[in-house]
Amino acid sequence: MADDPVVAERGVLTAVDEAWDLAVRRVGVIGPLAEQPRVGLAAADAAAARLGVLRRQVYVLVGRWRAGEGLTSDLLPGRSGGGRGRGRLPDEVEAVLREVLRTRYLTRQRRSVAVVCREVARECRVRGLRAPSRGTVLRRIARLDPVVTVLARQGEDAARTLLPAGGMPPPVPGLLEQVQVDHTPVDVIVVDERHRLPTGRPYVTAAIDVASRCVVGLVVTLEAPSATSVGLCLAHMAAGKRAWLEQLGVAAAWPMSGKPRELYVDNAAEFKSEALRRGCDQHGIRLRYGPPGQPHYGGIIERLIGTMMQMVHELPGTTFSSTSERGRYDSAAAAVLTLAELQRWLALAVASYHGQVHETLGRTPAGVWAEKAAQAGPPVTVTSQTAFLVDFLPVIRRTLTRTGFVIDHVQYYSDGLRPWIARRQQLGRCIVRRDPRDISRIWVLDPDGGTYLQVGYRTLARPPISAWEQKAAVARLRELGRAEVSETALFAMAEQMRQITDTATAASRKARRDAARRPAAAPGRTSPAAAMPPEPAAEPAGVLAEPFEVIEQW
Repeated sequence: MADDPVVAERGVLTAVDEAWDLAVRRVGVIGPLAEQPRVGLAAADAAAARLGVLRRQVYVLVGRWRAGEGLTSDLLPGRSGGGRGRGRLPDEVEAVLREVLRTRYLTRQRRSVAVVCREVARECRVRGLRAPSRGTVLRRIARLDPVVTVLARQGEDAARTLLPAGGMPPPVPGLLEQVQVDHTPVDVIVVDERHRLPTGRPYVTAAIDVASRCVVGLVVTLEAPSATSVGLCLAHMAAGKRAWLEQLGVAAAWPMSGKPRELYVDNAAEFKSEALRRGCDQHGIRLRYGPPGQPHYGGIIERLIGTMMQMVHELPGTTFSSTSERGRYDSAAAAVLTLAELQRWLALAVASYHGQVHETLGRTPAGVWAEKAAQAGPPVTVTSQTAFLVDFLPVIRRTLTRTGFVIDHVQYYSDGLRPWIARRQQLGRCIVRRDPRDISRIWVLDPDGGTYLQVGYRTLARPPISAWEQKAAVARLRELGRAEVSETALFAMAEQMRQITDTATAASRKARRDAARRPAAAPGRTSPAAAMPPEPAAEPAGVLAEPFEVIEQW
């Protein structure tokens, strides 16, 4: 782009803000219209109504768009077909001028204006043309896009101060060619299911498809951001969402699913884990990191999350964005939503957003998704969410013994390990995956086939516990002077701590939060890959899902 004077001469940043905003709105309406072989009266009238112009002006704008080069500046207001403001040089001279600007001026050698003028004059003499004046060359240079000029002559660092906060992302034409993922604490306090008392702020991990601006993944948990929450979001993205919506009790369409081709993330530790890197390699997903210290490179997901947080400020129990904004509002006292109800509210809001006209696209995200899916075929989805999630769970390496595996004082065994035990000396350390939310089972990578074998507790009577419960129990046993920790003592301590938590849930927010983070008690519970909340209670009065009408768009 930096080497193309055609783009540079469009005066993108020389137009006043109002005129540029108008041109952007025109592109959203006129661009799709101009792609049609024939613009009928009904379509022209609809476009005229959206833009607030006459039908005749719609046809003029369509003609300008078709005659131009597909740039927003082609539809800037006040641009006539000739006269003042338009170059009057012969086409041959215009071609020479543009070529010299591209090859001599817009380069890192940063040639002076005087050198460019002499080069233009020389090329014109060689071709038998009348050279333009120095003033004409200067006006052409002044009309170049400042960002493009600085990028070409000085590089990205010098141009950064000229860029808006959102930066200049490259175009992404295809569905799921690039998906941006990020997470944040939700600006609202949730309550526990049993006592309806505050448990604290949850976290949301969201993923947005850059090409269609559709939200393709959404996970709300009480756990801080980790490799597991990223894997849960990817599993939610890759599988169909119909069963999940039914379980939530949400009567809405959310067909946006599939495996991404590229995952664009920041440089947080959870995005650099071995679990995520190996999972992406397994499924052919490119993992791309934004430049350190430049968050605007992931501006699309940042804007989405920012808008989501603005929306939850309307919910009871919101913490707002700051203490000054919150004032004397008692967020904990006003909290009424459980984690499941918050997730249901967000699902309704996202489904509503997909049906709203996106300002930058000029169409609804759902419409763009449907069109691109019809053209290139629907994205590839996964049939087993569990199998997909396993590839993104944290990695542990352990040596196989005659009794199976021992991980954090807990023994795991399955009859499926017998063929491996016989040749365990040759296997070395095996790759094991474990879901920290529920350590009652692990997945061991088959050293021969690349598939995973599910292995449960060796003592099947043990209850499912989470990794943080296991660590807390071990820490408590150490405090009591236990030099060695046995599996029996570990589970006994975990059970004692659960009883203490249950007794304190009515009085302690931390206890309620700890109780809410436990895995389900029944061994045959729903797969952790689904990460679905239980059937939600009736939605509290006055809590309605609002459409994402103000999501910031590029």
